[in-house]
Amino acid sequence: MNKLILNTGPQSFIKNNWNTDIVSVLLQKPVFEDISQKELAQQLESKKKAKQKLPTWFNSDEIYYPPKLHLEQTSSEVTAEYKSNLVSGKSLVDLTGGFGVDTYFFSKRITHVFHCETNQELSEIAAHNFNQFKIGNVTCIPEDSFHFLKKSSSTFDWIFVDPSRRDKTKAKVFFLKDCEPNLSDTLPELFRFSKKILIKVSPLLDISQAMQELKYVKEVHVVAVDNEVKEVLFALEAAFIGETVFHAVNLRSGRKDTFMFTQAEEKSIQPDLGLPARYLYEPNAAILKSGAFKTICKLFDLQKLHLHSHLYTSDKLIEFPGRRFLVKSCLPYSKTTLKSFRGTKANIATRNFPISVAELRKRHRILDGGEDYIFFTKFLDESKQVLVCEKIVEIE
Repeated sequence: MNKLILNTGPQSFIKNNWNTDIVSVLLQKPVFEDISQKELAQQLESKKKAKQKLPTWFNSDEIYYPPKLHLEQTSSEVTAEYKSNLVSGKSLVDLTGGFGVDTYFFSKRITHVFHCETNQELSEIAAHNFNQFKIGNVTCIPEDSFHFLKKSSSTFDWIFVDPSRRDKTKAKVFFLKDCEPNLSDTLPELFRFSKKILIKVSPLLDISQAMQELKYVKEVHVVAVDNEVKEVLFALEAAFIGETVFHAVNLRSGRKDTFMFTQAEEKSIQPDLGLPARYLYEPNAAILKSGAFKTICKLFDLQKLHLHSHLYTSDKLIEFPGRRFLVKSCLPYSKTTLKSFRGTKANIATRNFPISVAELRKRHRILDGGEDYIFFTKFLDESKQVLVCEKIVEIE
């Protein structure tokens, strides 16, 4: 951490040039003595990335930014704030503190938070930024979190961990046992220090597989932002033996759409299947990721087009946690029926269909965009069908 970057001149330059071309900065002669162009470019590049993801950091003065990889790996403000509402109490240990975004929001809900980070420079950066935010209830621990726990004689109300999803070669991994730390092996030890553990994992992680590896999962939160799944959270409680509650959450424009269910409920439901009616419904990404395919059918009194298609229909328009469409036409899938779409624009999606979107566009020469939404799917008789729809615009 080059503290000279925090001087008035460099800070003014960063504030006024955050949106400039990074390559041009790297090719320039040094603007400031004892600050390399690479260091300056890092601040500009990371501040630019923070504009949408971390507006509190972007809009604050004298913030020090790490390399952009750390910005890419950190939570966004909106997801960090969401998870902070899952915890309470006097103490929390963030085992994988990183840039400190989650810690920042935990500090608003917890009396004292410990930010553990093995990367010495990243720990120093986080500590500096907490000081800039005038946060006095966070202690930065620049060492391995397990060493900190073992040295501590205390227990904590919560432990939070966001295991690294990259192996030693920096390649991405998608199973808990391959992450660092390996929670499958270390959970018994962690429960010695806290009865409650919150785990953040990749949205690509298989939830069922993770449930088998973990113990005492009280809640699962699938968190999407503007219909894109960003995080999957597991809330564990020592010796918990009840039914796990799933929360499918979509955060958008200051609004939170939440759908709750249990796997027992999902397994017990026999969905009502039927042909397309006047309106078509597509659940939001959080619901699809969480697997509430039948529960949502029953709760909203809808018919499902096929057991595995995950598209729903009704004659009457209803409020729904997802996208809603007016069905304009229904066509059997064939080259002949799709001939009229050649050269036209449409938004294409597939549900339980054997051909990819890219291949469908290529085969039938359908361009991306336009007003029409075309769903390629199967009906209950296994026939391949094409639904041409018009999106019903939501009124905020």
